[in-house]
Amino acid sequence: MLYPIYVHLGDETHAHGVTFPDFPGCFAAADEIEGIPAAIREAVHAHFGADEDPIPAPSALETLAKDPEYTGGVWMLADIDLAPLRSQPVRLNISLPKTLVERIDAAAERRHQTRSGFLAAAATRALEEA
Repeated sequence: MLYPIYVHLGDETHAHGVTFPDFPGCFAAADEIEGIPAAIREAVHAHFGADEDPIPAPSALETLAKDPEYTGGVWMLADIDLAPLRSQPVRLNISLPKTLVERIDAAAERRHQTRSGFLAAAATRALEEA
């Protein structure tokens, strides 16, 4: 699911900081911009962990962008896979064309996801559109 995140850009001596408006108290940091997706995953999984509190829906970016609390940084949308936090995984055995699997794996790698995470996110999006 796409969640708005606010990135406080760092410099040579400071890491890039990430604020999650929908997850109060959840923060992440990365020395390099490329490290932000992994930092987001780690922070969200640590924030929710075994906690059974409901996971909030994403806020509208248009609303958050008007909030004066967020200045001096940039907004991003992060595709955060929360399904593993609240459900027991089920192992599946499916058959797909080899070229499709290769395309899935390449897309998942670009998004810093596993194949399973990518397929779960794609299925979730398709079901939400149905």
